[in-house]
Amino acid sequence: MKIYLKKFVSGQVTLIFTLAWFALSPQAGAVCQEGCLTNQNTVLGDDALLNNTGEANTATGFQALFNNTTGAFNTANGWHALYSNTDGFNNTAMGLNALLSNTTGNDNTATGNSALLFNTNGIWNTATGSSALSDNTTGSENTANGIAALGFNTTGSFNTATGGFALGSNTTGTQNTATGDSALGRNNGNSNTATGANALLGNGAGFNNTATGVDALRSSTTGNYCTATGQGSLYSNTTGVNNTAHGQNALRKNTTGAFNIALGDNAGFSLTTGSNNIDIGNKGVAAESKTIRIGKVGTQTNTFIAGISGVTVAGGVGVIIDTNGHLGTVVSSERFKDSIQPMDKASEAILSLRPVTFRYKPELDPEGVPQFGLVAEEVKKVDPDLVARDERGKPYTVRYDAVNAMLLNEFLKEHREVGEQGDQMTDLKAIVAEQQKEIQALTASLKAQAAQIQKVSDQLELSRPAPRTVVDNH
Repeated sequence: MKIYLKKFVSGQVTLIFTLAWFALSPQAGAVCQEGCLTNQNTVLGDDALLNNTGEANTATGFQALFNNTTGAFNTANGWHALYSNTDGFNNTAMGLNALLSNTTGNDNTATGNSALLFNTNGIWNTATGSSALSDNTTGSENTANGIAALGFNTTGSFNTATGGFALGSNTTGTQNTATGDSALGRNNGNSNTATGANALLGNGAGFNNTATGVDALRSSTTGNYCTATGQGSLYSNTTGVNNTAHGQNALRKNTTGAFNIALGDNAGFSLTTGSNNIDIGNKGVAAESKTIRIGKVGTQTNTFIAGISGVTVAGGVGVIIDTNGHLGTVVSSERFKDSIQPMDKASEAILSLRPVTFRYKPELDPEGVPQFGLVAEEVKKVDPDLVARDERGKPYTVRYDAVNAMLLNEFLKEHREVGEQGDQMTDLKAIVAEQQKEIQALTASLKAQAAQIQKVSDQLELSRPAPRTVVDNH
């Protein structure tokens, strides 16, 4: 009798059994075998060990080890157990049709109805459970524990399946480990590890995946190098590669996104096709890529990161943050700017600002360190564009970077005015110098004229007739 089992998982579980009777060689009459035979063989059952020439075999059940000739050290317990075995040795079969087709395979252990049913020359296999490794023919070193575990495996080797239908459809995949009902149920890939019911259920040719948790990586088909830990983690992943998800439902909706990392309950839950994201304690955004999200706005209210304070980064730029927790830097290249205009009088608003000294409230700064700055509410009244607002739209802080730019503009305006005044002073000095020269020339001319006048005056004085003395003879 051959038993086919197939499990389809699409909401409900359906088992389909097809029975086909083997056409056994007609027997004139069953030969009841019972007792201890030669060469340390033990037999109990009709036609059990009927053709045996081997040694140290034990057969219990109808036609158990029926065709065994030189095979040795085999144990068959059940109807048609090890029925076809001829030269195989060190096999153990317990259950209806267990290791029925085995001919030369050795060191196999089958426990359960139709376990290792079609194994012919595969070796070192262990099957426990109804139809476990039932279709295995030449695959070796497989371990199946559970109903239909590795049921359709044919040539795949080095697989371990524990749980009903675990690795149930695997045929040629190797080096897989599945623990849990239907774990790696449709697998044909290699080097996958699934722990938990339906973990990596849909995996086809994907390889080097690790899934731990119920429904972890359930829908993956050809995705590779993915790691999912937690119930439902990477549940919808189909072809995405190199994804890592740790936590319940982490990266649950991801389908084709690759190189994503999610850590925490529902971390990266909303990601679908985006790649190269890191989500820690954050659900992420559907199709975004190359984004890091840490924590949830409104949940985490303080952040401490070691290794930053006191560390100098030469050539670095300041980091800013918005009310959504978005980190970044201010870019200044014209490549990112539109409508560039001179600031002109717009900066004059800062002349109305009131710089203050203050201390933060004790809950913010228990040490009360003196601070210097502005009051956001006051700044808003002067220029609303100079304040940043919180999630409720209230003034939160001052855009000091913008204030600095406006200060620079006012300084440059003042500098230009001073420069212009300096130029005027230079011109005035030149005029004064010229006037001084003219005054000096005029003074020299006046002095020369005075000297000439004096000379003429002296000459006139000399040319006067001498005064005469009149003698009065009277």
